[in-house]
Amino acid sequence: MAVGPTTRRRQLGADLRRLRELKGLTLEEAGARVGISKATLSRYETKEGTVKWPAVDALCREYGATDEERSALVELAKGAKIQGWWRSLADPIPESMNLMLTLEDEVTREDHYACMYVPGLLQTRAYAEAVHRASEVQCEEREVQHMVDIRMKRQELLEREDSPHIWCVIDEAAIRRQVGGRQVMRAQLEHLLAMSQRPQITIQVLPFARGAHAAAVGSFAILRGQAPELDVVYVDILGGGLFMEKPQELERYRLAFQYLSAQALDLESTTELIDQISRES
Repeated sequence: MAVGPTTRRRQLGADLRRLRELKGLTLEEAGARVGISKATLSRYETKEGTVKWPAVDALCREYGATDEERSALVELAKGAKIQGWWRSLADPIPESMNLMLTLEDEVTREDHYACMYVPGLLQTRAYAEAVHRASEVQCEEREVQHMVDIRMKRQELLEREDSPHIWCVIDEAAIRRQVGGRQVMRAQLEHLLAMSQRPQITIQVLPFARGAHAAAVGSFAILRGQAPELDVVYVDILGGGLFMEKPQELERYRLAFQYLSAQALDLESTTELIDQISRES
């Protein structure tokens, strides 16, 4: 799977195009003013390839951007190549996870629908190990631990001062499925209850009694950026993940999540059900 643009790169392209259009310039006119070709400027705006921050600075000046806007875009251009902590790992990681980490490093909110397992950001280590052993049956134990280490590192996102809001709608099947045995599952449910008390985490359970619903096809996550056009949908598939960012695709999943949240239990009822299942485990 090809790695797509980072959130920083996507935002930079969208903002450069917006400023140029506000100024009323064509790609050819704007490029000529700063000494770059129409094709190069088009590439800057369409989020492909690298950018040179001096060119971005010059474009902002030609477009009449404010000092604050220009400074912000230059910083985006400088940071477009910054590599995350996962790039320094000794062992490789799947490309779909690579992109997930890149995007997740900059999101402001994540909306998760989980039908099989508890979302990765809310998993205990023992639960995550059981999930990986079941889904990657041909992996050696060292590989399982490597992927679990990455998942645990991902969870540091929740400890950041500017941590994103995490909203999870979890199917009742996911909290009743005995992953890793009774003790592991009880600890996982207790962890869910603890995490639900955090102000930046919202957890709802979609009960069996609700019947058919808007996302019977499977789990997904909407990674939300600082603007709607920066959103990306991640869908679980066998052996990896699929990313979607076309407007019609985003709208379909946003609407589905709204319906799922409306059908799910409220926060108090969710806590009561998780606590009940935990005591039954």
